[in-house]
Amino acid sequence: MNKRALLLAAFMLLPATAIAGENDERYGTYTLLLENDSFTSLRSGLSTDRHYTHGTRLTWLSPADYDLGLVGGWADAFPLFPDGGAKRLGIAMGQNIYTPADISRRDLVRNDRPYAGWLYGALAVTSDATVNIGTDEQPRLVGRLDTLELNVGVVGPQAYASEAQTEIHKLINSPLPQGWNNQLRNEPGIVLFYERKWRNVARADFLGLDFDLTPHVAGSAGNVFTYAGLGAAVRIGDGLTSDYGPPRIRPGLSGAGFFTKPPGGLTWYLFAGVEGRAVARDIFLDGNTFAKSHSVDKEPLVGDLQAGFAVIVDPVRITYSQIFRTREFVGQPQTDRFAALSISFKF
Repeated sequence: MNKRALLLAAFMLLPATAIAGENDERYGTYTLLLENDSFTSLRSGLSTDRHYTHGTRLTWLSPADYDLGLVGGWADAFPLFPDGGAKRLGIAMGQNIYTPADISRRDLVRNDRPYAGWLYGALAVTSDATVNIGTDEQPRLVGRLDTLELNVGVVGPQAYASEAQTEIHKLINSPLPQGWNNQLRNEPGIVLFYERKWRNVARADFLGLDFDLTPHVAGSAGNVFTYAGLGAAVRIGDGLTSDYGPPRIRPGLSGAGFFTKPPGGLTWYLFAGVEGRAVARDIFLDGNTFAKSHSVDKEPLVGDLQAGFAVIVDPVRITYSQIFRTREFVGQPQTDRFAALSISFKF
């Protein structure tokens, strides 16, 4: 095992060691999330390595009402983050990989997006609360999830995206990427994400199944991503109050990293959702902030449509999503499609 893998393992095991002895969700929830365009093999005749081609994220989320320490003070200082609700601390590490559509070319593909990698660590606080969106005379109680997340990392060769993609392609006997010498330059990256999501804003029974509507607002600021987003998801299944939807790598329709014990020990649902984003900054299209690099003209408005399913058999949750993303840069010949697969363990 190499040094980076050992550091990752130690990083993720540290929180579990620190909270051993708690009674409820003693060790919190661990989630492995993979996003990849090769999961969408129905795109016959097209390369499966294009644009946002892969994302990996490993997350630990604490039990409810965990002692947040200094991180709690940081969250309280953020104007939109609520005082109430069950608080959880999140720690994550992730890597995103971006390429042009033709990875067989060694020269700079000027009319396509740059090669780029993003390696980051994340620190997050979530607040899960029940709020009244009705009146005192006619209360309307819904779940509300607030998420504040700080990502700090690096874009460029030190993100090791070239090495990761090359080694995986060797492993699966796939053509090796040839153009990584044209990738974005090294640049420290920082981005702050905030999202508020409401659960059961509209709910009903449909053929004996539960139905709900989960709208959300989101935004980010930083030299990696700066955008404002708005969207909603619908779910139909059984026991929908067990979570807030499937987790995703941002930007995107992200659900919750945690889930509660489902009624009877089993929950399942189908979902579909949409998010629109007004994008002011995307380093993977705009290029480096402080150095000359390859770039393309980004589209200011981007939309995601996703659909999939989730199954929770306590203490495990498995989710799968198909994502369709509108064109992200001027001259992009067609929309993109990729998929997300996650597995979560609650201890």
